[in-house]
Amino acid sequence: MQHKMNAMVIGFDAKRAAQNRTGLGNYSRYIARTLKEFAPDNEYLLFIPNPKRASQLGDLPDIAEYTQVTPRTALGRLLPALWRTVAITRELRRRKVDIYHGLSNELPLGIRRAGCRSVVTLHDVIFLHQPEYYKPIDRFIYRLKFRYAGMKADRVITVSHFSKQELVRLLHIPADKISVVYPGLYLDFSKVTESDRTAVHARYSLPARFVLYVGTVEERKNMMLVAKAMYLMQQAETLPDDMRMVVIGRHTPYADTLQRYLNANGLAGRFLFLNNVTFADLPACYQLADVFVYPSRIEGFGSPMLEAAAAGVPAIGCTGSSLEEAGGNGAFYVEPNDAKTMADHLLALWNDEALRKERSAMGLAHAERFSERRLFDDLMEVYNSLI
Repeated sequence: MQHKMNAMVIGFDAKRAAQNRTGLGNYSRYIARTLKEFAPDNEYLLFIPNPKRASQLGDLPDIAEYTQVTPRTALGRLLPALWRTVAITRELRRRKVDIYHGLSNELPLGIRRAGCRSVVTLHDVIFLHQPEYYKPIDRFIYRLKFRYAGMKADRVITVSHFSKQELVRLLHIPADKISVVYPGLYLDFSKVTESDRTAVHARYSLPARFVLYVGTVEERKNMMLVAKAMYLMQQAETLPDDMRMVVIGRHTPYADTLQRYLNANGLAGRFLFLNNVTFADLPACYQLADVFVYPSRIEGFGSPMLEAAAAGVPAIGCTGSSLEEAGGNGAFYVEPNDAKTMADHLLALWNDEALRKERSAMGLAHAERFSERRLFDDLMEVYNSLI
């Protein structure tokens, strides 16, 4: 693919890149890193509202090669959210930014007066699709921010074809204004050694064999489906003696509900909950697993499914959103309430090494499509269409 040769000044909303360890933070850092790698002649500006909360920027290699823009006035430093929402437009004009990319669902007010073209990534509209998972005030604020960004941006990026359909259906953004740019693979599995895996196995006291889940333990992620599947196996006396479940992710009140179910049904000893696994140790955790499950009811993309594919771990996801796009045809998929089929797929993968190898190979082939080069090409196609 041909890219324009003239260097550009590209600004990023870097709040999430600076502050968030996962999710939007990973996405923001990955975008910035990939563009810097493949187009180093551009100038990249990271707009950081609160430099005191920028602990995650250390994950960007060569951070000194980016221009960090922070509030210059006492008022901006006192009210960083106001600076990011309103005052940033003056900085965009002053620094002659060509393209400003809002990486996390929003654009500053007055972006059309900033003297630059604008792109916004709207990751998903789950707050509209399944509002029961959100507080009313959060839904109200998200709706305002998403609608404004979708209306004012010169181009909208989203992370899956499912999310594009939802943006058209629920926010009425014109389909021809939206580009699907898959988010890429945040974890690097190529550098994990056998000694790394041995160390990680010991560090977290992992079982000899296990099914893995990575993600927040919340209602939308639907881990209860796996618990119910294991209960069905237990009742049918088909639950393998050595099957264990490792759950890596942040604890929420839903995790307590799940724990009560496990306790009541004699399954508590089968589950190991870990919320202290470092980002650097995640690749080895994936590679140590026999099977991966991601039973989420709805996702904008579903990066853990792609991570499992790239790790060579056969996966089981749920139908109804974007997980088939993330996991590819090497994974199995079940309806979000179908514990029986989840149990069947778990048993099949657990007991059949040949099936695991077949599905692993299919997953690895799928993951190859999500290269940094492809992400760069897709992003530059969007940017160049605006210049």
